[in-house]
Amino acid sequence: MKYLKCKKIIQVFFLFVVFFLAGYKLAEITDTSQTKAIQTSAEGNWGLSFQQEGQPPVANATADYLKNFDAYYAENTQEKVLYLTFDAGYENGNTEAILDALKKHNAPATFFVVGNYIETSPDLVKRMLAEGHIVGNHTYHHPDMSKISTKEAFAKELGDLEALYQQTTGQPMKKYYRPPQGKYSESNLQMAKDLGYKTFFWSLAYVDWYADKQPTKEEAFKKLLGRIHPGAIVLLHSTSKTNGQILDELLTKWEEMGYTFKSLDQLAGA
Repeated sequence: MKYLKCKKIIQVFFLFVVFFLAGYKLAEITDTSQTKAIQTSAEGNWGLSFQQEGQPPVANATADYLKNFDAYYAENTQEKVLYLTFDAGYENGNTEAILDALKKHNAPATFFVVGNYIETSPDLVKRMLAEGHIVGNHTYHHPDMSKISTKEAFAKELGDLEALYQQTTGQPMKKYYRPPQGKYSESNLQMAKDLGYKTFFWSLAYVDWYADKQPTKEEAFKKLLGRIHPGAIVLLHSTSKTNGQILDELLTKWEEMGYTFKSLDQLAGA
């Protein structure tokens, strides 16, 4: 009797071990599959997962995958460099302070502008150019480009802005593109590449675009200092009053942390 009871216990334990190992393996396969999906996804919204302070976030597409489309979200480096970019959907009085801070720190930046910005603020666009900054293409109307399925419609959004920029500044627009709202698809990335564009996402941003709900200085510094990392492409909005107020101090703090500022031209090998 005692023998049979012992035998039954051994059988139950054996089954437990088998099921445990099978479950572990299934979880491992599922986790690997999910990781692969995160790394190679090319549809929807650009997304980031910050896992360790001072280190690059995990993005929903890898740098190697994006290279297929001349696209970037950060530089793979241990050197403390960063790339400043600003999305400029409209002008509300903060860009001059931003430009003043950039000039003070001799920091190059890229401003991704839309049609409305060039139409209403041509002098600021000219100042960006005169002070050595890049003016990039954020499309003419700022639509959800992932919903544009034809190359003709895609090309028109970028081409109309190119034409307005050249008419305003007398110079051709640099073929640097940022998808509005970070919405994109693989076909979009290919269309941009076919048009000679390089696409730029980002590896650091924070919620700074609500005009009536601006972050405090402390909130901004917590995100922008805590999440900075070597090779970061930083996205800020020029419409942010907070950014206009803190940029000089922010650049100083980054410099004190050992960071220097480079142009996207250096990242893209232009």
